[in-house]
Amino acid sequence: MLKEKIGFLGAGKMAEALARGILAGKLVPREQVAMSDVDDDRRTYVGNALEVRMTDDNLALVRASDVVIVALKPGVVREVLPGLARAIGKNKLVVSIAAGISLAELESLLAPGTRVVRVMPNLACTVGRGAAAYSLGSAAREADGDLVGRILYTVGICFLLPEKLLNVVTGLSGSGPAYAAVVIDALADGGVLGGLPRDVAVKLAAQTLLGAALLINEAEQGGKRGMHPAQLKDMVASPGGTTIEGLRVLEQYRLRAALIDAVEAGTRKAEELGRR
Repeated sequence: MLKEKIGFLGAGKMAEALARGILAGKLVPREQVAMSDVDDDRRTYVGNALEVRMTDDNLALVRASDVVIVALKPGVVREVLPGLARAIGKNKLVVSIAAGISLAELESLLAPGTRVVRVMPNLACTVGRGAAAYSLGSAAREADGDLVGRILYTVGICFLLPEKLLNVVTGLSGSGPAYAAVVIDALADGGVLGGLPRDVAVKLAAQTLLGAALLINEAEQGGKRGMHPAQLKDMVASPGGTTIEGLRVLEQYRLRAALIDAVEAGTRKAEELGRR
């Protein structure tokens, strides 16, 4: 178990998911996790659900924490962090999951030499299947990155990357659940067109994508972990069969190109928002 006390500035869904993962993974005892939020109802709900200490006093939370996870909206981060900079100092680690705020900006809001790590999580963290990336600030240590990695692995997978690649992660993993939802919805529509009830079609489509993802990422195959997407495609597409006929149609309508372009467009938008 970690010896650090972990405090969350903000108790929204992503913060709740991370806290739940930390507790389920037994990284720290329950009494070493605390969360702050301005909303009374949210504090009550999360406090009851996770059985952790809740407060509306950000300063008190920071003073009592070794790791401060910033889970606030970007505008609120810019308002709140400067007032906490002195209490945070150089001895506490700041982990930001706030969208669009760069390491340089985070460091400018805090005291010189503050250890900062920026994280790009995604919505699937809330169901323990997240895909995240993180980058270290100028004063952050290797041990800080290891600690953040341990936290993120409780809710999925994560990668340590240069900050310039976090915008690509935003375009891929951050926006990706929406793209997957569109694919599931479209597959379900195809099932309905063929006569399936809507609820059955949606469940079949979602489970199909989930199963494919698990085969690629997690299934044991011949002593090796997972498989390449193309390998799975070739396993399903038998000569002259239904799958290769369907794949021909997808290529005709440029599904692959559309998804590549979507990731690229999301990356450009993330870069644009980061410059504002």
